[in-house]
Amino acid sequence: MKSLLVNNHKSIFSYFLILPLTLLLSQCGSKERKISDEEGIIEFSANAVDEKHPLFGLAPNSATLKYKKEKFALEMSSMGMFKTIIIGDTKSKTVIQTVKFLDIKQAYVEGEKDIIADNLNYPIKIEETQETKEIIGLKSHKIKVTMANDPNVSFDAWYTKDLGMPECNSLNPYSLVKGVLLDYRVKKMGLEMHFVAKSMNKVEVPESSFEVPSSMKLVNKAEMAKVFSN
Repeated sequence: MKSLLVNNHKSIFSYFLILPLTLLLSQCGSKERKISDEEGIIEFSANAVDEKHPLFGLAPNSATLKYKKEKFALEMSSMGMFKTIIIGDTKSKTVIQTVKFLDIKQAYVEGEKDIIADNLNYPIKIEETQETKEIIGLKSHKIKVTMANDPNVSFDAWYTKDLGMPECNSLNPYSLVKGVLLDYRVKKMGLEMHFVAKSMNKVEVPESSFEVPSSMKLVNKAEMAKVFSN
């Protein structure tokens, strides 16, 4: 009888010892899932649309998108020499483009007024459809896109609502699309690119991914455009 009481006391003690640890681990697990809901990395294939464009042969064939709620950074490189990153913040309404090429290290900052003017260079009309398919494991919705200044030019694009972030396109021409673009076209510095998502990794993205390195020289739009035109 004494042995039974001792064993019962040990069991009760073990229960109260393990219970807080179990609760702590479960809370940590739920916190990790919450962080990754609107945070991660998407790898894209990338191709220049116009084969006659002078930069067609130098255009990158891949891109990496790092996103974290209202922030994103799209990184592309070509031949290991030319590297550009487009950093956006939908909360502060700014877009920064950085370029690193040989000894050139420049960054150009666009405010809301500049962003609106830039988007007018790629005017599009968007028509929602009922068609869906899976892209990188996410339910994706099809939209029909037509160039507003040339109705003969149209293409399909796809986006997902599964990652949240309905306002993630507020800084680009797809502002009416309430979700993350996974297959789309866009033009920057005169070069139209086509991006298609290939893989996704829901990981924690450091804040430094959305910061401009101190080594970058801030320039105006004309100076940045000169790098691409040359």
